[in-house]
Formats: sequence, structure tokens, C-alpha cells
Amino acid sequence: MQLRVWRFLDGNRAHEKQSAALVRGLDKSFAGQVQSFDIPAELSASRIFLGRAQELNQLPKPDFLIGTGRKSRLPMLAARHRFGGRIVSINRPQLPFSWFDFAIVPEHDRPPPLENIILSQGALTEPLPDIVPQVGRGLILLGGPSKHYSWDIQSIRTQITPLLSQPLEWQISNSRRTPAGTLEELSGDNASLIDWHSCPPGWVQEQMATAEQIWVSEDSVSMLFESLQSRARVGVIRVSGRGKSNKVRAAVQRLIDQGIVSEHLEEVLAQPQRQPLDQYLLCARALLRRCGLLAN
Repeated sequence: MQLRVWRFLDGNRAHEKQSAALVRGLDKSFAGQVQSFDIPAELSASRIFLGRAQELNQLPKPDFLIGTGRKSRLPMLAARHRFGGRIVSINRPQLPFSWFDFAIVPEHDRPPPLENIILSQGALTEPLPDIVPQVGRGLILLGGPSKHYSWDIQSIRTQITPLLSQPLEWQISNSRRTPAGTLEELSGDNASLIDWHSCPPGWVQEQMATAEQIWVSEDSVSMLFESLQSRARVGVIRVSGRGKSNKVRAAVQRLIDQGIVSEHLEEVLAQPQRQPLDQYLLCARALLRRCGLLAN
């Protein structure tokens, strides 16, 4: 038995990582073979709808059409009209939910209680590389200001200083949003500063897989959930929010309330052994189960 998946790309690497994670989950959970075909972002909805996307005619008809990001929505709808299959929108589709067969939505986005919605805890992330964790390695990952958060380097430094006093070999890495000069403010004798520009693809995931401790600034919720694919103890570096209503902070607070992460070093050190969060697997199985395709 085969399951055919058309994965619609939109040119956004973060979006495409989420759809790749779901395909990976389907491949691990489906009893038969999963065939996945990437549909390039250049194929417009109008071309597909009017039958001018000849390359799609060469593909086997899809069972699922999967996409993340607003640029994938209309092409998926057009493809379902011509070729059939079930549409799976990852994240809020910004179109009526009724237009889609399923939507996988993070619970902190507070979607309506509809039958075609599958809730995820955070963004879908693929499993990390299968690398043995190394005792004595620590990783600090920093984001930056966003629409939900401001950025106070003095507060960040105050929180990081006690971490660096531990007898661990630390790596501190920034990201696209991190203000210039942040890494230089955080230098320490036992910390290597890694600028994201110099990191090869997959570097962060490899460091997560081998770390004993991981600390992530709370504005970087996607990196926080990705770190939960590791078996490391995970902590949160608090960042000042903008305004009272903050869905990202609510998602982080739920992880803290569940005891999965903490902002306090002593609580992080006391965390029990934890398995990867594996939302990509749980959501894939939920999707297959709702379609009657999950083997007992």
C-alpha cells in the first residue's frame, strides 16, 4: 500500500522544515510506503487551476496535499480541484478552515474547536541527528527583538552569567534577529561565541543533539521546541514582552507549568530524563487515524 504526498513549497525555510517534519512523521507511522513529491513555489494557483502545470500531470495523484505558509494555500486548493486528495494546512491558513480538509495548528494560536483541526504543541520539528549526547557540553541560543518581544542585553547577560559559572564547555550562538554586538557582550573564559553566519547547515541541530544543557531565549519559540527534540535539560532565558497579550509567552509558560523547561538553573539541573517531544510523530498519527489509515 502506498501513500502519495504532494508537499507544496513556499520558499521559506522555516515553513518547509515544518512540512518536511510532517512527511517524516507520516513515513514513520504509515504501514506502507510513503512517496513524497515537492511542488515548487513557482507553480502558481492559476496555472494549476487552468491545467497549465504540465509537470503535475506526470505525478501520481495525491492522497495528501501538505503545505505551510500563505503562499502554499491557493496552489493546494487549485491542485485538489484538479487532482483530488486531502489538503493539510500546517499552521493557521488565514483562509476559512472549512476550505481545508485538515489544519495542524499550534495550541498557542488558539484555533476554534473544529473537527478538522489537529492541535500541536508548538511548531513541528524533525528529529535531531542520531548522535550520542556528550557530558559537559552546554549550548545557549539567542534570538532577538520581534513583534512580541523587546531586547535588553543587560537582562540577558545577568541571566547567562550564572550559567557560564558551571563547569561546562559552552557555545553561545546568535541568529538573524540578534542585535549586532550581542555576542561580544557575553564573552567568557569557558564560552565559544558562534556567529550564525559562519554555521553550516545542520550545525544547530548537531549541537542540540550532543548538548547536556540547552538554554534558549524565550522569543525564539521555534528553537525552543526544536531543542525539545533532544534529550538535554532545557532552560529558558526570559525576555521582556511587548504588551499584555503574548501568545508566544503563553506557549513558553505552558512548558514551564508542565515542568518540561524552566527559567531557574536549579530546576533545570533537577529535571528528570526526558524523551523527545516528537510532535511531528503525534500529529502524523492523528492525521492517519482520522483518515482511517493508521494500522492497529
